[in-house]
Amino acid sequence: MSTTRRDFLRYSTFAAASTIAAHPLFAKAKKRSPVHLGMCSYTFREFDRAHVIQFMKQLQLTDLNAKDAKDHLPMSSPEAEEQAVADYKAAGIRLTAVGTVYFPKDEDDDIRTRFDYARRAGVKVIVAGDPTPETLPRIEKFVRQYDIRFAIHNHGPEDKIWHSPLDVLKAVQNMDPRMGCCIDVGHTVRAGTDVVEAIKEVGPRLFDVHMKDLTDFNDKASQVPVGDGKMPVRQIFETLIAIKYKGYVDLEYEVHGDDPMPGATKSINYMRGVLNEMGF
Repeated sequence: MSTTRRDFLRYSTFAAASTIAAHPLFAKAKKRSPVHLGMCSYTFREFDRAHVIQFMKQLQLTDLNAKDAKDHLPMSSPEAEEQAVADYKAAGIRLTAVGTVYFPKDEDDDIRTRFDYARRAGVKVIVAGDPTPETLPRIEKFVRQYDIRFAIHNHGPEDKIWHSPLDVLKAVQNMDPRMGCCIDVGHTVRAGTDVVEAIKEVGPRLFDVHMKDLTDFNDKASQVPVGDGKMPVRQIFETLIAIKYKGYVDLEYEVHGDDPMPGATKSINYMRGVLNEMGF
């Protein structure tokens, strides 16, 4: 691990602070939370896999949505991917999804490589970034063959096709039930969509949630640690519980890429605190 002693001590301090802050919350917990918190490896996109594992341990998280960023989960080589999977398993980290994965071609061979990538990782969800509506029937064929759920990630007003989860729902609502959505809550509100109502409408086709917070729902650059903005976190959790959502709420902290742990720590602690207040 290529980190300086000063960096190690710095991140260890964040870990200790997180443990101390979280301890009284867990002491009051009444029952196991039905909302499962995880992490998008993209949060740590400027750090290698060894650091991702270190940060996950400090945050006391075991569930990871892994992306082909740095060496987090390489797509270029099956051998490199298998080594990454082994490293995570040895560290007690479970891969819950791959992505965001992009699907630039409407071709069997190209799509198959991405489903093979997910199968080697041992996951049942692909978070997909940019499939065109015309590609979906071909992708649906692979969803059936591999029994892997396909969650299209909405990317807000900049996205040419998938602005909102409701755009995804319109495209997949008559397809295989494993064709669905990854709701990015930040991009959803920036698209002018009520995120709580979107969760209700997507319902059983919701396969992953990417969590973030904003101080201005019209400004992508206003992202802050979860709890410091306007995102209705408790209502989101309550709605996920109401629809019996079985997937993960993965923190995707996209700011301060060179120093993500302060914001990530604050975000995870805040979400744990909300769940504790709800009785979990």
